[in-house]
Amino acid sequence: MVPLRFANASPRFMKLATYKDGSRDGQLVVVSRDTATAHFATGIATRLQQVLDDWNYLSPQLEDLATTLNQGKARHAFAFDPRMCMAPLPRAYQWLQAAPWAADQLALAQRAGDRLLGPCDEARFAADEAAIDCGATLAVLCAELPQGSDSAQALDAVRLLLLANDWALPQRPAVPPATAFAPLAVTPDELGSAWQRGGRVGLNVDLSLNGRRLGRLDAGSGQRHGFGELLALAASARTLGSGSLLGGGVLGSADPERGVARLADKRAREEAGQGPARSPWLKAGDTLRIEVKGSDGMTLFGAIEQAVAA
Repeated sequence: MVPLRFANASPRFMKLATYKDGSRDGQLVVVSRDTATAHFATGIATRLQQVLDDWNYLSPQLEDLATTLNQGKARHAFAFDPRMCMAPLPRAYQWLQAAPWAADQLALAQRAGDRLLGPCDEARFAADEAAIDCGATLAVLCAELPQGSDSAQALDAVRLLLLANDWALPQRPAVPPATAFAPLAVTPDELGSAWQRGGRVGLNVDLSLNGRRLGRLDAGSGQRHGFGELLALAASARTLGSGSLLGGGVLGSADPERGVARLADKRAREEAGQGPARSPWLKAGDTLRIEVKGSDGMTLFGAIEQAVAA
């Protein structure tokens, strides 16, 4: 399959991350395709939001650095460590998430973007929280998108893709916890033919809980609406600013063999089998891992590896 290319879109091949440096927004780094090495983007940009605000000028410079890094010629490269990573964009002006997979209506929900968790940050909850759930989802970061843009124009505005764990409190749905993100934000071109028409990702998302597989979801069919459609909806009422973050919704599957991306779905299946839900909600001490591998077998976004803490 030929990689999807949209009108006016210049190819960009790079993976970006944000290293902890004691500040709220961290330090931007470029990461090699095999995720073995990284290089600070100092001299080009210090934060990812800067790049999203001035993409046409800064992204070619970052891609040049990525090319040099992938060729093994970057003079100040260092070993990449996901444990040093914050969320690629630690704070988002706008964080929207699509409605649950089972819903027929195309709708978006506002999430909390003031503090986004890194891939290895503990997910902290109140000790008496009765129900804690995970939620594997893919997301995009876009350039400024004018009000009234259609789905094709919306896809032109996609700059980076991310993998997220959209933590949830099922018994308190109006109180969204902080979402966690895999270490790498990648350009659509990094996906090759897996970046499919309509803005879908044709790859599997693997989840494990305490070392045991929880689900292997097909992101292409498990995301109910493509990113083009979702972004167009978000821009139907107003212009979206650069750096707006939009999630495709927690992945779903009608195939029980595929498992689940959240425990709520597993419990619902158990109850549909004419019995009480047997699977417990997450609790302190549980560990969760979420990862996507490309067609070459290499990790695409890096892995989310989090422990639940009280």
